[in-house]
Amino acid sequence: MASSEKASLTGTGTGRKDHILEPLCLPESPGGIAVSEGSPSVPCIFCEECVPSAEQEKLLKHMIIEHKLVIADVKLIADFRWYAIYWKKRFTEQPITDFCTVIRTNSEASLEEQENYYLLCDVLPEDRILREQLQQKRLKEILEQQQQERLDTKFQRVCLFCHEEFTGNRLLLYNHMNKDHAFNVGLPDNIVYCNEFLDVLQKKLDSLQCLYCERLFRDKTTLKDHMRKKQHRKINSKNREYDRFYIINYLELGKSWEDVQSEDDRELTDHLDDDWSDWEEHPARAVCLFCEKQAETTEKLLMHMKDLHGFDLLKMKSHLGLNFYQQVKLVNFIRREFHMCRCHFCQETFPSKGELIVHMEETKHITLLPDRCTWDQPQYYFPTYENDTLLCTLTDSDGELTNEDRNEDVPVIAEDISDLENLKHSSVLNQLLREEPITK
Repeated sequence: MASSEKASLTGTGTGRKDHILEPLCLPESPGGIAVSEGSPSVPCIFCEECVPSAEQEKLLKHMIIEHKLVIADVKLIADFRWYAIYWKKRFTEQPITDFCTVIRTNSEASLEEQENYYLLCDVLPEDRILREQLQQKRLKEILEQQQQERLDTKFQRVCLFCHEEFTGNRLLLYNHMNKDHAFNVGLPDNIVYCNEFLDVLQKKLDSLQCLYCERLFRDKTTLKDHMRKKQHRKINSKNREYDRFYIINYLELGKSWEDVQSEDDRELTDHLDDDWSDWEEHPARAVCLFCEKQAETTEKLLMHMKDLHGFDLLKMKSHLGLNFYQQVKLVNFIRREFHMCRCHFCQETFPSKGELIVHMEETKHITLLPDRCTWDQPQYYFPTYENDTLLCTLTDSDGELTNEDRNEDVPVIAEDISDLENLKHSSVLNQLLREEPITK
């Protein structure tokens, strides 16, 4: 199959694409077909019939009736137009029986009444390879589109639920809808074709349709109250209309996000009874707060952050007198801000993490912390990343507990324990004990 893809372009870290590292190829039409690459038309594999991509079903019906060709698992073909172009060329080079399985109908009838149909499917190695190549090509295009949207700073859109307008990066809008309207569509970085996705959602809301249960309502106020009371502030995951907007649906040939997730679960349940006697545990690796560097020990990671980024967590812990829970909140706060491409000190947002880290190191903001009230909040008890090994290795103090500390009868309290006597007397448990017992 002749390649019609453009060679990749690379440039500087600022997103410029100035240098051509590979020769470019003009698009070719397999088999001499006069169908341009940008044309939306899909040709018949056998004749001059050609239909728009939106009428693919019509073409399939034509090939079955007129040419007796059946193509298996058509919906799993990533680019049916190029699939048809490829086989149109191959069928001019060799007989169809070299590629297809022959299915004879009415085999018990007379020869005049019998018909031969031809099945083209991925049992044929050539067909399987073609489908996989088309899948990889589509995945590459999707990832390029996703990266382009991630770096886009010209995004402009009004919120789906209020009149506030957002310009800049799409994350601003998604974070606003999540925080202010409790509307969650998953991680924005997992979404592709962002504007089309928002257009679909806006169209449903304009038609007074709930995004989750998809019921229709008589007016906007009723719809709004329904979505709020029923907690329907999310999309319907069973609606296949949304599949094209999520990267996970492009990862493997013929697999939806449900298939990928259930496959992971099956792998767990299928090996419950396996013998683990020869299992070798690999040490958990902690990840840097500001780059992708991993280290087998916390000491090595802290040294890396101090030497390379100028961020001294141990010094901050000692200077501010941070206990274990405050360290957890600080780490989760910095993780979240860095994930949002936002400087944790000055709160300035950047298009990419690369630009953010340059800013933080040039301004020395990486060594500074905002007011304690900014990060010492209960919401940062919850990990930004569920597999954050660094959280598991934080310590409350540099030394061990003394015997006096071990023997002291101190209740477990999450935060400030400076005034224990007052806490003991004002505890809600004391109020419950003072109430009269309930008679049965």
